[in-house]
Amino acid sequence: MAVINQALLDAVERIAYEAGEAIMSIYARDFSVEKKADKSPLTEADKAAHSIIVRGLQALPEQFPILSEEDIEGFTGVDPNGRYWLVDPLDGTKEFIKRNDEFTVNIALIENGKPVLGVVTAPALDVGYVAAQGLGAFKVEANGERKAISVAGKPKAGVAWRVMGSRSHASPDLAAWLEQLGEHTMLPMGSSLKMCIIAEGFADAYPRLGPTSLWDTGAAHAVLLQAGGRIENLEGTELSYANPREILNPNFVAWGHEPVKHADR
Repeated sequence: MAVINQALLDAVERIAYEAGEAIMSIYARDFSVEKKADKSPLTEADKAAHSIIVRGLQALPEQFPILSEEDIEGFTGVDPNGRYWLVDPLDGTKEFIKRNDEFTVNIALIENGKPVLGVVTAPALDVGYVAAQGLGAFKVEANGERKAISVAGKPKAGVAWRVMGSRSHASPDLAAWLEQLGEHTMLPMGSSLKMCIIAEGFADAYPRLGPTSLWDTGAAHAVLLQAGGRIENLEGTELSYANPREILNPNFVAWGHEPVKHADR
């Protein structure tokens, strides 16, 4: 088992904030946008943050393989104990390009398919979320103050669900899911912040019925788990990171309480 302690969490947090500073220096000026092979956008901020994070993780006392969105080919596979770093240097590149501030830096440590440590920072919003197995989940304010966070629990009967939704992705399947859910209020948000808002207790669910990758969810999944929530696929199985060669997540729902079936509402 990896040595998961406050010192490691603090070190990863510092790396994420350093990456965030580089992102913000680019955010403050004009920047170019490239297209990757899959047509998704790529900016120099993605590249700069990736370099800082990889360098920082490689300087830590305990070394694990690194799977980053910006260097999939460089991933050497999980270590003999099923551990690896899972990194999205700039989650919400579309939000970054739109300049709506809702983008994040995501760093997670995976062990035997589960996210056991996670750091999510939103540099433009000056806020962060950190969590580790055995340490709990915390929101980090702009002044450095840390506040323990936890999920809200299941909404009472007759109370509208607070449902997080993407600003950049929608689908007919989502509309059908929401119709079955019943009375709800949609809360649009970009990047992995959606799951962090649930971890804070300010929302109840986030259905994602479309493609995402492991690095989109790993860090925020760790935060949500330590705050008392969970993420399950549509068959009710906890989202797993055990096979990083399969980089796409299945459709899933992030919950701020024990998962429920629509019939339970």
